[in-house]
Amino acid sequence: MMRRIAVLDAPSNLGLRPPTPTSVPGCGKAPGALRDQGLLPRLRARDAGCLTPPRYDAGDWRPGDGVCHAREIADYSVALADRIGAIIDRGEFPVVLGGDCSILLGSALAMHRLGEAVGGRIGLVFVDGHSDFRHPGNASYVGAAAGEDLALVTGRGQADLAALEGRRPYFRDIDVVVLGIRAQDEYRLDLQAAGIVTRPVPALRAEGAARTAQWAHEQLADCAGYWVHIDVDVLDPAVMPAVDAPDPGGIAFAELEILLAGLVDTPHCLGVELTVFDPDYDPDGGYAAEIVNTVVAGLRPVTAPGSVPPRLRPGPAERPAPAPRRAIDRRGEREPAAGDGAPPADPAAGGPAPAGDEPAEPLDADPSDVETPHPSPATGGLSA
Repeated sequence: MMRRIAVLDAPSNLGLRPPTPTSVPGCGKAPGALRDQGLLPRLRARDAGCLTPPRYDAGDWRPGDGVCHAREIADYSVALADRIGAIIDRGEFPVVLGGDCSILLGSALAMHRLGEAVGGRIGLVFVDGHSDFRHPGNASYVGAAAGEDLALVTGRGQADLAALEGRRPYFRDIDVVVLGIRAQDEYRLDLQAAGIVTRPVPALRAEGAARTAQWAHEQLADCAGYWVHIDVDVLDPAVMPAVDAPDPGGIAFAELEILLAGLVDTPHCLGVELTVFDPDYDPDGGYAAEIVNTVVAGLRPVTAPGSVPPRLRPGPAERPAPAPRRAIDRRGEREPAAGDGAPPADPAAGGPAPAGDEPAEPLDADPSDVETPHPSPATGGLSA
């Protein structure tokens, strides 16, 4: 038996600023471009259709007015969550083709609903060249949700996006792993203060993509399952310039393939989304072909014969009681109770990673090149 993939198009560009005053971002064309390269038949995937986004029109929005297209993004996120939830209910593995990074709000809402249904928490592996952690607490103004998606899904920002259906946060800080940001990411210290564990490109390369995927699994061991977000700007612009904000210092296609394969090679991975590829910068389709080759190879563990269908870790009532020592964390403090509605982690809540999880720091490495430590997991989460 193998897991069946269902491909859903989410071609929203609502989270990006326009390239010019009279144009719209081209990433809404990405699903079509990837389909044209034979993505669905090569994955032997079910076509789950396309969720058409609202019209891109900033109207009279100005910087300082909050997130542009907020109402449209909110409505789209609820509809996208419904579609993702329906795919998971069928026992399938969703592959969502964006669109810009604001589609993460729909995925996050679907994961929070699922976590509530199973009585546990769902984690997030955030593979992105940028932290997308801009929010009112660290920026003079917000505006483009695609640059704020990680902040929003961890409960930071305006409630009409960060608290859909009264759910806030969709992912707790301690249930997020950030991979592939650049060493000097603007918000790397904010992530560290929040207790969000990161592995920037230099550290990812020092450990290798396969070991990094395993390390990400370990960080989310107390979650019932996890979702994977991939922004193709994690790739170096030397090999993938067809994005809205190319930054040097990214990874190669081969590294992304290995990383993706490692992340999905477990029944606890619930689905994947792909964002920010812009076919307007790919006139001959060569970059689309490279992306499809990478995704097909990276998802091979999902489609291989004998792969295990998606399986959530057992809820608290089904697992053995934890050993008494689990009631005390490594700081010698009693661990807080877990809950889906808990606020973002206190910036002071960071702590050392479990022994063996941190890679050796490369010689002469800048401290920002090494992943930030993950705080001790709460005993109220779901254990392996």
